[in-house]
Amino acid sequence: MESEAIGTAASNTDFSLLSLVFDADPVVKLVLLFLLGASIWSWMVIVEKLFSLGGARRKAKQFEAAFWGGRTEDFDMRPGQVGSDAAGRVFASAAREWSDAKRGMPAPAEAAALVSRAERSMRATVDREIGKAGKGLGVLATIGSASPFIGLFGTVWGIMNAFLNIAAQQDTSLGTVAGPIAEALFATGMGLVAAIPAVIFYNKFTGDLTSFGDQLDTFSQDVLVRLSRRASDPGRD
Repeated sequence: MESEAIGTAASNTDFSLLSLVFDADPVVKLVLLFLLGASIWSWMVIVEKLFSLGGARRKAKQFEAAFWGGRTEDFDMRPGQVGSDAAGRVFASAAREWSDAKRGMPAPAEAAALVSRAERSMRATVDREIGKAGKGLGVLATIGSASPFIGLFGTVWGIMNAFLNIAAQQDTSLGTVAGPIAEALFATGMGLVAAIPAVIFYNKFTGDLTSFGDQLDTFSQDVLVRLSRRASDPGRD
């Protein structure tokens, strides 16, 4: 008889996704809405980073290939040499120091000072490029870490409602507690849905950003070597 009552209660209860959302407690609805918005926001950041960070690394490689395939000892600015790519802007910071030195600095006596200024300028440019490329990763980190706990709050609230229904109706049947418990579990699931992609892609983009920074650092060191050689040449003008 008890099993028949449970089966009847379950058959009379609608456990579809929409019914769980629309019949949920207002607090649980707010939690679900917040988690849905967080999930959408994280995917927007993920898609943007897939294109922007991948494109930045590809353009930097293309600039390096084109630059080192040309006149590697020439630090004068040339048409089309500096575009929208990060490596081009890193080179431009060294080229500006070279241009200033050619106008007012006595020949090889200040070569070390020139290289030091160029190194600091390129280091600052690399840091700016890394900061620009990494913009938005904090959103993924926040969503990835906070969403499970927000979902857990919805779970606790839903289970609390289940016990309140038992106390109010003096009934422990499935029909009394099934709805609030289902809402609670759904809030947990939504928290994981928002958090898991954010954590996975945050780790991926962090690794990509580290590789991008190493790529720019290597390029800047190569530029410094050639700049030092050129600055030490008395006939550089």
